[in-house]
Amino acid sequence: MALAKVDIDTLKRLEPVASLSEERLRELADLCYIERVNKNLDPFRMRSVAGQTVYLVRGEIGLTYPGGATVVIAASSEEARHPLGRGGDMFEAAMAVTDVELVRIDDDMLDIMFTWDQLAVTDTARRTKPDTPDGPSLASWTIVSGMFSVSNLKYGAFAQLPSAHIEELLRQFNRVEVKAGDVMIREGDEGDYYYVIESGKARVERLVGGVSMLLAELKSGDAFGEEALVSESKRNATVTMRTAGAVLRLDKKDFVNLLREPLLHRVSMETAQRKVVAGAQWIDVRYPSEFQYDHLPGAINIPLSEIRNAIGLLDQEREYVIYCQSERRSSAATFLLSQRGYRVYLLTGGLWVVGGANS
Repeated sequence: MALAKVDIDTLKRLEPVASLSEERLRELADLCYIERVNKNLDPFRMRSVAGQTVYLVRGEIGLTYPGGATVVIAASSEEARHPLGRGGDMFEAAMAVTDVELVRIDDDMLDIMFTWDQLAVTDTARRTKPDTPDGPSLASWTIVSGMFSVSNLKYGAFAQLPSAHIEELLRQFNRVEVKAGDVMIREGDEGDYYYVIESGKARVERLVGGVSMLLAELKSGDAFGEEALVSESKRNATVTMRTAGAVLRLDKKDFVNLLREPLLHRVSMETAQRKVVAGAQWIDVRYPSEFQYDHLPGAINIPLSEIRNAIGLLDQEREYVIYCQSERRSSAATFLLSQRGYRVYLLTGGLWVVGGANS
């Protein structure tokens, strides 16, 4: 098998990946790859689809399902725009009918991207004035929501953040005008803020043997001071603005408070199904392309980015059970609706756990 980089145009043809923002698609293109498999070979003999979203982007592949039924899928077909093995019974075997190319994407990474991207898009749309009292400008907001790399979201400090608190985290950033020569953090000081550079440039320096050594230069979109969010250690470097500009600042105590798990009413699939039989409504908060291809019976689709538009339209007297692939998007939606007084429940583990979808 040979590997090659995937281009953005290829990703834009795939669902629900195509729903991601341009910034996320560029990042995703660097994190996944095209796998080439020769004719008559099983693409999944060595590596299964477990834990991965897999697309056919060239050639034809035959999938054999339980019971012996075989389906041939061509890369040019509408079905190939969706992940293999989704929306129905998982196939038992596969064979490349021709030479094929596949795109593999880590499920967990993709789910993180979907969650943050939908929340960021929602709040960007809400902020239409240059400098609203409750948060940064629209231009700043784009930087704030876009600068969180998936590695930081999956493995860094933000990986600890409950999904329901993502929106609140983004709203807590304050915009500060800065001048050339302003010292943002000083080596040896106590940690207090986390910063994102909206505009301007800065330099990072550390004292080594009494001599100031340049460690890095920062530009718009770069972040620094993350250690202040997760530890009590002192600053290990000094960051000074090289030019005038603006920074977005997050207070450490705000982030620490947001790390606490919100009060969400979680229910198992068994309990959720009993509630639905008794009159509760399933709400699927994934993208329409996910919902169309794979959803629970009787569910309605209200994507996370549209959930606020449903406030006032949903019946306050009815119960709702919210779900997505994992708990990321559904917990955010559940929290937003519960704040508005709705009787909402979160499906524990999402479809990944209950087996309603193989994501």
